[in-house]
Amino acid sequence: MTIHSDYSLKNYNTFGIEAKAKQFAAVQTVEELKTILRETQGQKKFILGGGSNMLLTQDIDALVLHIDLKGKSIVQEDDDFVWVESKAGENWHDFVLWTINQDFGGLENMSLIPGNVGTTPVQNIGAYGTEIKDTFAHCEAVNIATQELKTFTKEACHFGYRESIFKQEAKDQYIITSVVFKLTKRHHNIVTSYGDITKELEKQNISMPTLKDVSNAVIAIRKSKLPDPKELGNSGSFFKNPIITKVAFEAIHALHPEMPHYIVSETEVKVPAGWLIEQAGFKGKRFGDAGIHKNQALVLVNYGNATGQEILAVSKNIQATVLKEFGISIEAEVNVI
Repeated sequence: MTIHSDYSLKNYNTFGIEAKAKQFAAVQTVEELKTILRETQGQKKFILGGGSNMLLTQDIDALVLHIDLKGKSIVQEDDDFVWVESKAGENWHDFVLWTINQDFGGLENMSLIPGNVGTTPVQNIGAYGTEIKDTFAHCEAVNIATQELKTFTKEACHFGYRESIFKQEAKDQYIITSVVFKLTKRHHNIVTSYGDITKELEKQNISMPTLKDVSNAVIAIRKSKLPDPKELGNSGSFFKNPIITKVAFEAIHALHPEMPHYIVSETEVKVPAGWLIEQAGFKGKRFGDAGIHKNQALVLVNYGNATGQEILAVSKNIQATVLKEFGISIEAEVNVI
């Protein structure tokens, strides 16, 4: 394991932002991780996974540890379920396809989400009616201070909408090294009611979809709306869909009856942030090399040489305009560094 100095992170973040790490090391085993943590105690560290959920606005004055642990396996199974483990450094989409190819159900709606497996519990990522917490069994994580390996059950992770213990009480204390998911082997729960999945399946004349059919539909939808980070720098959805009180929603809905929405509970309603941003006039707009994607207003993009500060400025402009026009605060889903 080599520690590099003054190391470019341009290829390690999906926005393609040019920023440098004071020091950089890629770790490929749990033992390597424990060793470098032990040998660099007291030194400031920054943990880097797939670089898909962050916006770099400055150089990182720390030791950047790139978690590059690889491997996936079946750890347990019975007639109905299989428990599969993936190391943290595995690409998420590749892992999802691996499960689908073996007819293991539960992750198909989250196909083509960028990033690595190890960061999925942090955000409790989700798409098209499913979230990580629906199939999450447990994960293992190394304590940065003590180098001890700890198992976190689903209950211990305190999952919420794009939330977990790793973003709250345990923030910056642990590095996830592997995740275990409990998936179905038969009697799959096929979820097609959310978003455009049903429409896409109808277009393909599929009435009894398989896991692969759902995955292919999600991939087609995402490709039609979302740019490939390899071609156009982005971090997927930049903002969370805001959840507001039913009382607040009814007041806003009276002024904007065409506003789409999803009932969360008796007292809460979720409003699509993309719709709010599009109505505020930002979809497809460009500010120098920073902009909003032409097909999906939730996605901020780097057209080439935008800085993190320029993209951040665009995001703040969007937030201020949406708040002014609708009285709704939208929060960044992407971690701003």
